[in-house]
Formats: sequence, C-alpha cells, structure tokens
Amino acid sequence: MAEGNSQPPMAWRYCGNQLKLWRIQAGVTREELGKEAGYEYESVKSMEQGRRRPATWLLEVADEMCGARGKLVAAQEYLKPERFQSYAQDFVTVEAEAVSLHSYETLLIPGLLQTEEYARTLIGDHCPPLDDDTIHERVTARLQRQRLLLKATALFGFVIYEAALHSMVGGSEVMAAQMRHLLEVGRLRNVSVQVLPAGHSAHAALSGPLVLVETAGHQQYAYVEGQETGALYADANKISVLAQRHGMIRMQALGTEESARFILRMVEGL
Repeated sequence: MAEGNSQPPMAWRYCGNQLKLWRIQAGVTREELGKEAGYEYESVKSMEQGRRRPATWLLEVADEMCGARGKLVAAQEYLKPERFQSYAQDFVTVEAEAVSLHSYETLLIPGLLQTEEYARTLIGDHCPPLDDDTIHERVTARLQRQRLLLKATALFGFVIYEAALHSMVGGSEVMAAQMRHLLEVGRLRNVSVQVLPAGHSAHAALSGPLVLVETAGHQQYAYVEGQETGALYADANKISVLAQRHGMIRMQALGTEESARFILRMVEGL
C-alpha cells in the first residue's frame, strides 16, 4: 500500500484494471501470464486489483502475450514511486522557491544536509519496509533537493540539537562522514550550521523540529513534521509563534565557529 495513503495510488488501480481487461480480451488466464512472467497467481491478482504496483517485467510480458502493442508498457512512466511522502509534497514545492530557510532539527540531520549514505540508511530502514524502487527514488530526490544550497542569493540557517549528532545512523563511519559534510557545507557563505547542546536547551527546543521559509514573492510559511504527518502553515499567527520559538532556540545555540569545533570534536571521538 502506498505510504501515507489510505488506499493504493490511482495509477496502480487503473493500470491493473487495464492489464486485466487486455488479458481477458486476449483469452490469457492469470495462471498463464504468471507462469510466463515468473509470478505467482496471487501476485498477478494483486497487481490487477491495484493492491500492488504492476511490475515492469509483467507489463512487458503481458503486452506481448495480449497484443497490446505498447499500450501496457506505456503505463510504466506513471507507475514510478512517489519521490516524497504525500504529506510533504506541498512543503517541497515551497522549499524549492525559498530565498530564506531556517530549520531546527531535534533527532536527525536535516534532509538538505544529509550525505547519500545517511539518507539511504534512513529511508532504507523505513517501517514498514519500502521496495527498492521507492528507496532509490526518494534518496535521489533528497539529494537533488540539496542543489538549493548552491543558490548563492538564498540564505539557509540550520540549528541541530546535539542528540541528532549522537544518533548512530548507519554506524560510526557513516556518522563521521556525515559530520564532516556538515563542516564542509557550513563553510558556504550562504549557509550557517549551529549546534544546540543538550545542556543549553530551552523548553521550546523539546517540542520538535520546525522549518521557516520565505519565498521570492515574500510569502512566509512554517512547516512542522511528525510520524506520518506534516503541516504547512501560511497563517500569520501560527508562523509568528513558531518564529518566536525558533528565535529562542537559535539564541541558545552555539555560534557557527563554536559549533564547527563542537562537531569536529565529535568526529574525532568516533
């Protein structure tokens, strides 16, 4: 089932139904199609009913057996996994237009700062498990988002709670490479990386992560995310409250140079 949705994607159901109609019209049974493509009867049934994403190989075999002349194979383009969680898609659209972005993260390295190995570990360890295609698409999409940091006219500020640096995502080697990456990105003139030590934490810092965004059109947004949920706010009152909290958090955080030394000491301690 599609992550974050109550039912499978419409594209799965439509393609599965077309697969069934072509198969029946050609007089091909599910058993025959499954045997030729190397799938069990129940797997073919699940794909036809849209409960499972129709496999590329099955579509290619069905296209040939049913004489669809490329009509079934053409569905592949619409069956690619969603690159982002459904609840985060609006935020990603706003993020792409950012001229100013300020982020606070509590337990994980922000997506815009993650190395490929760190991102792949996080996405690959998703519960319930994701298929390989979805993992690949989401890792690729996360890395592509990071091109935003190269927009020299945009300003990016990241405050990372110390706990995120202690979370051994992928093990010590992955974390060491991740923290060195933080130091490298923090040298960009339009990016600041700050650490909020656990002993400095204001109560506002314990309420969870948040992101503040301003677009080129001077639209203000705030985004907060939890398990399987995400909310993008444009309401001025809500943004004001979250901006005040972020300001308090940032005041408690170490400066950029002191933060770099803090991260370096952690790398050396691994």
